[in-house]
Amino acid sequence: MINEIQKDAKSRMAKSIDALKHELTGVRTGRANTSLLDGIMVDYYGSATPLNQVANIAVSDSRTLTIQPWEKTMVAPIEKAIMSSDLGLNPVTVGTNIRIPLPPLTEERRKELVKLVGHIGEQAKVAIRNIRRDANTQLKNLLNDKEITEDELRRGEDLIQKLTDEYTKQVDSIVKEKDDELMEI
Repeated sequence: MINEIQKDAKSRMAKSIDALKHELTGVRTGRANTSLLDGIMVDYYGSATPLNQVANIAVSDSRTLTIQPWEKTMVAPIEKAIMSSDLGLNPVTVGTNIRIPLPPLTEERRKELVKLVGHIGEQAKVAIRNIRRDANTQLKNLLNDKEITEDELRRGEDLIQKLTDEYTKQVDSIVKEKDDELMEI
């Protein structure tokens, strides 16, 4: 019973880490990265479609993304979708290719992004602590149902706390890594 609760908590905490990493890919650093455009939806014959399903996205240099639409008619809708996104990017069309130069980040904007990353990291920690609370509640319910002893409850709570500490450290290191990446000029 305790092992099942521990495995469940561990898998849920790992999912929280994955969600944190995914959310941080959307935070723009000074370098070009194709994941920057992951959230952009393009109007493709009347339905909203992810940009990477209507075009090839590549990094041409450290500060430029290149988009090559699979259909010539998609150039204008892709440009429109990028300009209406809140990323602050200005696409430049050259024939059927779209180039997106990434402007360098100002010091002020870097500090704002570091705060944002810290906030996202804190949300991940809260999610991990909520998982710990759920696991401890399950353990206490087992004790109340007399399925485990008090010693087993303490051992289970200690295991869950160690898991929580481990995943919280992972969140801290991921956030620090992203902060360093943002502040790098």
